[in-house]
Amino acid sequence: MARTFDCPKCGAPVAYVQHPVAGAAPNVRCDYCHSTIIPPDELHGQSARIVPIKIHLGFSSSGGTKWIWLLVAIPVFIGLIVVLAMAGILAPVFYSISRAAKETPRTANTKAEEPPNSFAAVLMKFGREGIGPGMFRDARSIALDGAGRIYVGEYTGGRVQVFDPSGKFINQWSAGDRKTIIRGFAADRKGIVYVAQGGKINRYQGETGQLAGEVEYEDRPSFDDVAVTADGGLVAASRQKRDDIVRFDSSGKVVKTIPEAISGISGDSELAMRVAVDGIGNIYALGRFNNAVFKFSPEGKFVNRFGGSGDAPGQLRAAYSIAVDGKGRVYVGDSHGIQVFDENGRYLAVFHSPGAAMGMVFNDQNELFVVGRESVIKFAIKGDQPAK
Repeated sequence: MARTFDCPKCGAPVAYVQHPVAGAAPNVRCDYCHSTIIPPDELHGQSARIVPIKIHLGFSSSGGTKWIWLLVAIPVFIGLIVVLAMAGILAPVFYSISRAAKETPRTANTKAEEPPNSFAAVLMKFGREGIGPGMFRDARSIALDGAGRIYVGEYTGGRVQVFDPSGKFINQWSAGDRKTIIRGFAADRKGIVYVAQGGKINRYQGETGQLAGEVEYEDRPSFDDVAVTADGGLVAASRQKRDDIVRFDSSGKVVKTIPEAISGISGDSELAMRVAVDGIGNIYALGRFNNAVFKFSPEGKFVNRFGGSGDAPGQLRAAYSIAVDGKGRVYVGDSHGIQVFDENGRYLAVFHSPGAAMGMVFNDQNELFVVGRESVIKFAIKGDQPAK
């Protein structure tokens, strides 16, 4: 059976076939950063890890002579260049190269022409690498409740830390089995935290971590992600047999299912979907394997798609996270930074966050919170600040 995990180097989704014998899965390669990876061993709680590359530079009896000649030739070659330079022979060459570099026009792709973070400004940053309070090892999930409390979840180990709106540490608790990764994360206005973990979505009291039950769904899918709607309902991404989107009302009742939400449109399989919802109920599904965003109406009708694989503005590469702000603009975190689209999918801008944007969420003031493995960054969207 095909499974997916996130590349420990670049965060991109990696698919592999699990072997029946624990630990027998072969090495796989990440399609984005091309690292060779040992897949996770879920039975023993082992996370995916990079296969180290060993380079041997030993001298063999047959190749020793070649190395000796190389060591002799290098200083001789450097000495020859010095002699020629002193004689003035190489001066015209160096002058031509220098002049050509000065006269080369700047291209339209030069980063200096678009100041970094011209769309957003950093308001706050907290956290650093570690396992102590307020420190993170591999944080990829973030959520906010109605009181402004910040919840940050580690990818492995089930650790969830709670902070006040200023980033001050309050408490920490564990979600589910420590051996099972946290795939999705959301919080409602009442302080209930929803965690997609081990194929289920569990509810926790955000401040204390007390288990408050499980989101019931008869088909028992393997949920990958979850988002809270403005009316207190949920939207969840399922990947048990197909890439479905399931919508729940505030009482936990299923009100809509979008079967094969991405693969049914693109024709390509999707094994790692992220979801977000805007203020009027439109659903946005980020297909990490498809590198595209798919928009659906509140009734589940397909509206449009945008993005696509590539490195041009508006195209996506190793997309990981998605969020929608109060004005309906869509934010996608990928290897280029955080790309911004309008509600119709038109590309607007890109700005950068320290580290990869593994998780994103907006507060009521339309301020963006981004978690990037070892830190949390709060951004103000320029032009959205209230008048003083």
